[in-house]
Amino acid sequence: MTSRKPDEPLARNSRLRLVRPRALATARRAVTTRRTRPAPRPPEGTPPRAELARQARHVLADAVRIARWAAVERGAEAALRTGPGPVTAQERAAAALDLTPGQISAGWDRARLAGLVELHGDTARPGWRLHAWDRDDSAVLRGWVALFDAWSLVHPAPEGVAPSAVAEVVEAVPQVLSLLQLSQGPVLVPVLLDLLGQRVEELREERCEVPVAGPAPEAPGVPGADHGTDGLPALLDWALEGLAAVGALTLDPGAEGRHATLTPLGNWAVWVKLEQICVAAQSPAGNIEQSAEDMLRGCARLTPGPARAEYRAWLAARTLSSAVAELLAVARGEDALLRGLAFEALRVVGAPAEAEVRATVAEPPLRPYALLWLAEYEGADPDDAQEVLTREEATWLWVDTAAAVADHGESALLVRHLESAVQGTVPALLDEVRAVGHPRTVQVLVALAAAHPDPALAKAVRRAAFQVHTGGS
Repeated sequence: MTSRKPDEPLARNSRLRLVRPRALATARRAVTTRRTRPAPRPPEGTPPRAELARQARHVLADAVRIARWAAVERGAEAALRTGPGPVTAQERAAAALDLTPGQISAGWDRARLAGLVELHGDTARPGWRLHAWDRDDSAVLRGWVALFDAWSLVHPAPEGVAPSAVAEVVEAVPQVLSLLQLSQGPVLVPVLLDLLGQRVEELREERCEVPVAGPAPEAPGVPGADHGTDGLPALLDWALEGLAAVGALTLDPGAEGRHATLTPLGNWAVWVKLEQICVAAQSPAGNIEQSAEDMLRGCARLTPGPARAEYRAWLAARTLSSAVAELLAVARGEDALLRGLAFEALRVVGAPAEAEVRATVAEPPLRPYALLWLAEYEGADPDDAQEVLTREEATWLWVDTAAAVADHGESALLVRHLESAVQGTVPALLDEVRAVGHPRTVQVLVALAAAHPDPALAKAVRRAAFQVHTGGS
């Protein structure tokens, strides 16, 4: 840029107030209007949160002990991280904790699924929930809910079952859990089997599957067409045992046959999930039924808490793999606001999204968002996460967020966004913005020049926009 005399207005007013960048919060404020909703109360008879947390600590007691042992024993976490790991590591843990090698393997898996340990490449580290375990009931309950959501990973599905049949049952299980909650007591397994078969049929009809004429090919464990009873009993047993293993329900023989009953933890978790779905269903856009893009647009005007509740409800109605893929597809689009919101929704997904988010680090438009996501996932404070970004990445994110504000916000907010830049002066910011090569640079600079009340600064910003547009220096 051309040199300036010390007494020019731009030089006098070009210092930027250095504040911590909160780019995603800035983008959200571009369209936020506050909407409040009274906090819902759990069903009568639900234990207090402190008691629920005590029960969750009991369910995960072995997982916590194993995670703490691995954190202290140098190298042990690397040996255990893929579970079961080397026999010697399991034997050391088993001897130290008075558990069997099988219990060590199962407990390590639970610790990972509950976020007590986090895998970073070839290294396992204690998760933030482990550090907060003894003092934060909310962290304990969130950890248990993460395990509850991952019940289908707790133990393998029956052998010889088609993956599509397993996926159908996993998708139908919420209906089974809803019946258990509504019953407020034990429900016979045959009743649950009938409901599961009906739900599987409904899912197939929703997908417009056309049955093949003639006898179906033999495949052990694959549900048939007669209410899904052929092969479904084994899958229902697997589902109930998986849910029992995470402490969501109990299975008892009973005089009239085997029956299942939700535990207080399970009853509370099902209520939480249903409440999330109701929140989303009551939103003006009906977000739970929308595509990822429409759902994010519907959530854009919500404050972060209600928005996260709708993300959870939207995710609960889909398989995680497809939901993550859909959110990342939106993030790759042209709307910078939706890009930021997509990664906020991915924060709700948590560990199951790690591999897909890590892969996007190689994509320049998504790299800053992915690095921030991974830093927070690895335990960094959101206010400090920006430190993982290089100067160039932070500048790219600043431009991307400015594009979101320019598209969806008010001029005054765009001017205030100028103060969140990592550069100390406006000339330095303009130089680096021009060099970073963001495709929206010209539009952002033009909008900033039009919005800023300082004529000298606006003139410099317009000149920078013109130079970027023409390819000049």
